[in-house]
Amino acid sequence: TKLRNTLNERNLDAILVGQPANRRYLSGFTGSAGTLLVSASRAVLASDFRYYEQVQREAPDFELAKVTGRFSDLLAELVTGMAVERLGFESQHVTVDQLRQWSQNAHGVEWVPLKDTVERLRAIKDEDEVKALRRSTALTDAAFAHLLGLIRPGMTEREVAWEIETYMRTHGASGMAFDPIVAAGPNGALPHARPSDHVIQTGQPIVIDIGCILDGYCSDMTRTICLGQPSAKYLEVWSVVREAHEAARETVAVGVTGVEADAVARDLIAGAGYAEYFGHGLGHGVGLAVHESPRASRLSEDTFKPGMTLTIEPGIYLPGEFGVRLEDLVIIREDGVEVLTGTPKEPVVV
Repeated sequence: TKLRNTLNERNLDAILVGQPANRRYLSGFTGSAGTLLVSASRAVLASDFRYYEQVQREAPDFELAKVTGRFSDLLAELVTGMAVERLGFESQHVTVDQLRQWSQNAHGVEWVPLKDTVERLRAIKDEDEVKALRRSTALTDAAFAHLLGLIRPGMTEREVAWEIETYMRTHGASGMAFDPIVAAGPNGALPHARPSDHVIQTGQPIVIDIGCILDGYCSDMTRTICLGQPSAKYLEVWSVVREAHEAARETVAVGVTGVEADAVARDLIAGAGYAEYFGHGLGHGVGLAVHESPRASRLSEDTFKPGMTLTIEPGIYLPGEFGVRLEDLVIIREDGVEVLTGTPKEPVVV
C-alpha cells in the first residue's frame, strides 16, 4: 500500500522491483531470482522454474508470472497487458545493459528512474521487524560471550573469526551479515581489516566486529578488547571512543539529523586530538541488509524518524599501532533510543 502511494505521487502506472532485499521486503519471497511488477490493481512476481513453488508458498498474494525464456520478452507482455505507459524502476540497481534490453522490447514505455523508493520504506521498522532484529542481536551477544570464554594469546585472527562464525551458524544463523572482522595490534588500524594468520599477543588491542543473519534480519556489533595488560595509550584512546559513543547515543533522537549525530562524536574525538584518525561515518541503518538507510555521517541527508535503526560506531585508528571501535545497534523511538546490543563494553579481558 505504501509503495502504491508512489504511483500517484510520481504519476506512474507501475513500479518494477528486483533488488533482493527490496523484493523480499515487499513480497516475502526469499529466492535469488525474481522481479516484482506492482500497479494500482495488480502485484506480479516473475521468476523461473526453480522458484515456481517457492513463490506460491512465500508470496501467495502475488500473481506468479512464469519466466520460460528471456525475462525482457515476458516483461514486454506484462506491461502491454497492464497498459503500462510510465514505469518506475530502481535506477541504482539496474544496469545500463538491462535497461537497454527492456526498453527495446517494451515499446512505448517511458522508463522513470526511482532512487531509494523501497529503501525509504524499509528504513522504518515495524514491531515484527524489531523482534527479528532483537533475536539476531541476541545471537551476536551470545557469540561474543562464547568467544570470551576461549579467546587467548597465541590464537590467530582467523581462528577467532572461525570460532565466532561456527557458534553463530550452529545456533540458528542462516549466514553472516558480513565477514567477521578480527584485527589485532596494527591490523586494528584498518577499519575493515580481514582476519589473517597474525598471532594475537598479550597486551594487543583487538577490534572484533561481528554480525549474523537470523530470520532474514542482520545484526552488527563491535567491541575492542585487550588480553592482558594494555598500554596506557590504548586505555586513553579506548576511553575517548567510549565517551564519543555515549555522547552520540544520547544525541540520537527523532528529528535529529545524521550530520548532527555524527558531529557530536566527531567533535569530541577531534577535541581529544584524534580528528584525523576518525575517517568513517558514525553509523548506518540495519535490517534485511547490514548497511541501509538511514546514515549518520558528514554527508548524510537523513533526519531520524521513529522506527529507524542505527549503529553507533565511532572509532580511532592509529596507523602502525592499533585501532579502537565500539558499536551498538539502536532503535529510534519517540522518547529516545532503545539499545538492542547487550554486550558490555570492557577495554580489558583477563
